[in-house]
Amino acid sequence: MKKLFAVIGDPIAHSMSPVMHNDLFSLYNIDAHYLPFQVKNDDLQAAVNGLRAIGVGGFNVTVPHKSNIIPFLDGIDELAENIGAVNTVVNEGGKLIGYNTDGPGFLKGLMTQIPTIEGKKILVIGAGGAARAIYFTLAKENPRGIDIANRTVDKASDLIQSCPYPVVSNAYSLLEAENHLADYDLIIQTTLIGMSPKTAEQPIELTNLMQQALVCDIIYNPLETQFLQDAKRKGASIQNGIDMFVFQGALAFEKWTGIFPDVIRMRDNILTQLGGNSC
Repeated sequence: MKKLFAVIGDPIAHSMSPVMHNDLFSLYNIDAHYLPFQVKNDDLQAAVNGLRAIGVGGFNVTVPHKSNIIPFLDGIDELAENIGAVNTVVNEGGKLIGYNTDGPGFLKGLMTQIPTIEGKKILVIGAGGAARAIYFTLAKENPRGIDIANRTVDKASDLIQSCPYPVVSNAYSLLEAENHLADYDLIIQTTLIGMSPKTAEQPIELTNLMQQALVCDIIYNPLETQFLQDAKRKGASIQNGIDMFVFQGALAFEKWTGIFPDVIRMRDNILTQLGGNSC
């Protein structure tokens, strides 16, 4: 009998995960199918119970359910608990266990660009769910420091205070971050600023950017945001959100099947869907 895997969220029609995962099931001759389900907040518990009842092999969780789903699961791992969000659920012997592969996925993608972040000075722009997952994950990798810049400085401070891992951090306004840009080896843009259709926007000016820096933007539509275009013009290396998306999906697939999949194939598949070439 074909095994069911899924992604739940609202909205969900835009998700590229079904094409990506169904291709992998075909590649590895796994008798399974991956489907998207639009689930409203009020129906979340019923949806989880329904997936449990039909013996789902696992499923992904996207906005707005990553935090709200936690009470309806049988357990979550340490990183997901610390982040307070789940993006991957595995059916482990009838128990639904939640994981967060967003931060680890970003880190694995980052490692395709640089060998280590140990000793690096890092700036994270934004203080939302993606920033939290990335910040907590990188904090465990012995960086020289990770500062957080946000429109609301108090929110950046709250994120720093909530981190269970020891790391030197400062909370800055966006303007303060602009003035400190020359201090950073790695800059990570985690907000929705610059996403299609508002592609002319960017979170901060890069006037003081260090030329040797690596600048990441977790947005992948457009493939090269205005933020990344400006960074490239200033001589910095850049990375868009494709690698984070691919590696978080690869880690989820591994948790479901025990197979770490062909990430190059996954990346090419996503690029084909987006109709472009990655930066």
